[in-house]
Amino acid sequence: MQNLKITIIQPDIIWENKISNLLKYEETINNITSNTDVIILPEMFTTGFTMETSLAEPKDGYTTEWMQIMSIEKNAYIMGSIIIYDKGEIKPFNRLLCVKDQSIEYYDKKHLFTYAGEDKFYTQGTERKIVNINGWRILLQICFDLRFPVFARNQDDYDVIVYVASWPAKRSLAWNTLLQARAIENQCYVIGVNRAGIDGNGHIYSGNSQVIDPLGNVSCMSDKSEIKDFELDAQWLQQVRNELPFLKDRDLFELKTHSI
Repeated sequence: MQNLKITIIQPDIIWENKISNLLKYEETINNITSNTDVIILPEMFTTGFTMETSLAEPKDGYTTEWMQIMSIEKNAYIMGSIIIYDKGEIKPFNRLLCVKDQSIEYYDKKHLFTYAGEDKFYTQGTERKIVNINGWRILLQICFDLRFPVFARNQDDYDVIVYVASWPAKRSLAWNTLLQARAIENQCYVIGVNRAGIDGNGHIYSGNSQVIDPLGNVSCMSDKSEIKDFELDAQWLQQVRNELPFLKDRDLFELKTHSI
């Protein structure tokens, strides 16, 4: 397993305007000069965190095709969550896509944010999802999932957790604390990808996207719209797990997980 190069795009999302957002992201992605392995966008990156489900797309819709095109052009995986109809459900999913060329893997948000009524508009996901990128086992999660450590508990089956989010500034202490906790308790890298700016409901987002190593050391972005590269160190991950083999004493939970 080699080091994994990550590019985080932390945008100020244009409210409920898919085309304008995609044009902006396309320009940003085309300007990436680094040799990156994975490009990660936040939760509902084409619309902002909205209950306007008329913006939902089919699973093979425009944004999915756009992600495929971008991944081919940059020879990189692209991740981000969008609103998608699938499986004949009446309500759409808040779905995190992981796209590379013709390969499309996904995770449907399990913990819907009932405080904002997300459960009334979206279908709840049922399974964890772990994808394999260049030998790295990556657990996919979305925003509110961060508050539920049992669901994310490492059963020695992943190396990285990715949380894409629309996490408001007024709860930034929880964002920073819980991301760090997930990394330490699971002896893994944690990648938290948030947005910046103000949405159509007046909620303020402070960005602070970050990468945290298995000892809890944090590399953090600003509170503004920006793009930044990170690198996950495979040797360091293995060294921490070898010298501090805490995972072997973990509690065992039966979690339904779909891996590839």
